[in-house]
Amino acid sequence: MENATSYISDDVLLTELSKRVERYKNAVDNLNSMNKQLLDLNHKLAESEAMKSHFISNITNEIINPFASILGLSKSITECPATEVDRMKRMAAMINSEAFNLDFQFKNIFAAAEIEAGSLQPIIAVTNIDEMLGNLMEQYSREIARKRLTKVLTNLGDEKPLLFKTDADKLTMVISNLLCNAINFNRPDKKVEIQYGRNEQGELVVKVIDEGLGVSEENQKVIYDRFRRLDNGINSLNRGHGLGLSINKAYIDFLGGHLELESKENVGTTFTVTIPESQTGSNDYSEDANEVFFGDEEIF
Repeated sequence: MENATSYISDDVLLTELSKRVERYKNAVDNLNSMNKQLLDLNHKLAESEAMKSHFISNITNEIINPFASILGLSKSITECPATEVDRMKRMAAMINSEAFNLDFQFKNIFAAAEIEAGSLQPIIAVTNIDEMLGNLMEQYSREIARKRLTKVLTNLGDEKPLLFKTDADKLTMVISNLLCNAINFNRPDKKVEIQYGRNEQGELVVKVIDEGLGVSEENQKVIYDRFRRLDNGINSLNRGHGLGLSINKAYIDFLGGHLELESKENVGTTFTVTIPESQTGSNDYSEDANEVFFGDEEIF
């Protein structure tokens, strides 16, 4: 019996080799692509860790420094002669300012923890917006005076007082963060202003306006990142670590609203908060949110 011999033509062989070369090339391309993705991921992880470390450094600095100041000033008051009343008053005012800032930092940290845990709950009540914003301006009066700023609060509508059904605590925290930035990043002898009212859709619109340093287009892209701080100087004269604006974004999203930013470097910044009125059946009146931070009578 004659043995059958298999015959493969050159064309078939070349075609098969071409297919195998193409598969090998695709495998190498896929491997290179995966390697690039891993390198990019590793770079992003390293950057994220660096930002978190920097954030922790900043927030630690902003907690430890006020504590140290409060301890030092209070010790100085206890050792101060009873006749130096004016000096004691000045130190007491400094303690008040440091405690105010420390309280504000803690409120932001607790708010961030609540957001991270996904445990946000709406507490809806009818809020007197005039009182709320007026009280906030008053709470920041020392900081405003320290930078020799002119404060302006303007109700742009005909509804006076403006009563609006919303989560007063969260709205107050949002405006507090914006007002704090408007003061800290403003220039001396300039103006800080809050304008508010309803728009045609019945939504609440609040504008916080400063005449300060402004925000560059590049920084506007990352301004809501909780782990970034636009002013990276540890000993900067401008307080703030970037946490407040990330909280604002989360709170405003939770309330179904939106936040807009208009800014020009060395001209000023305007943040515009727009939120719809809650449609829940609650008719409770919010008083607590109108006094978010402690007042002078609660300290001394």
